[in-house]
Amino acid sequence: MFIACEEAKQLVKNKNAQLVDVRTPEEYEASKIPEATNLPLQELDRLAAQLDKSRPVVVFCRSGQRSQMAMQMLLSMGFAEVYNLGPYMAWHQCPDA
Repeated sequence: MFIACEEAKQLVKNKNAQLVDVRTPEEYEASKIPEATNLPLQELDRLAAQLDKSRPVVVFCRSGQRSQMAMQMLLSMGFAEVYNLGPYMAWHQCPDA
């Protein structure tokens, strides 16, 4: 299940949530959200240490499939608050919080 873009933007603004793009570096460079950090799904197990477990995490990708896997991985690593935005285009489909 995807989080609504309005809710995701509120988390980033009000709770200092970490916005994580799990697409490949090439996909990220082609169309990135400036606030997002690129941690590709295939390297997430190694790169997750860059994230703060005490802050919420909002993950997204191209379609929502990789971000769903990323959400499950992060939850299994002990992250308490992880949300799946789904497709990165969702970020642009609502006004800024």
